[in-house]
Amino acid sequence: MLVVLASIYIFFKPLNIKQQAFVDVPLFEIKDFTMYELDPTGLHTIMLGSTATRYSNRYTVKDIDYTDNKNKEYIANMQANNGIYKNDIVTLTGNVTYTRDDGLTFKTQKAVYNKKTSDVVSNVGYVAYMNDSVLRGSYIKYNNEKNRIFSKNVRAKIQLQER
Repeated sequence: MLVVLASIYIFFKPLNIKQQAFVDVPLFEIKDFTMYELDPTGLHTIMLGSTATRYSNRYTVKDIDYTDNKNKEYIANMQANNGIYKNDIVTLTGNVTYTRDDGLTFKTQKAVYNKKTSDVVSNVGYVAYMNDSVLRGSYIKYNNEKNRIFSKNVRAKIQLQER
């Protein structure tokens, strides 16, 4: 009997079971997602998507359509294939289109929008349109509240209008 126990101890080793810690588990997933953010002044933000996954610290949204109504003069709308909404920062990727009520539009592949500062930044190249004017550049930082654009490596085709 002792020989059998000794041979089991020598020849058989315990299974090494890999343990996995899940630290980023989705809380829930929603199809045809719509989120409204309200503050004391009224409707502040609308975020839509075909699918949204809620994690403990963020939302990930497919086919995101994000509208910021913070600046009552000009409403900004952003659409993209994917978006992440975390800590008042919206990160958009894939066919990003930024549109404003006054006709300003720009397209890029990645943009980051900061709700607190109203800045939208893209450093992967963009094409902007305003009326018949077209701008192309490698970097854009646009502030919706101050209506200011900072850009790098700009090529512009500007159509002047008579008054």
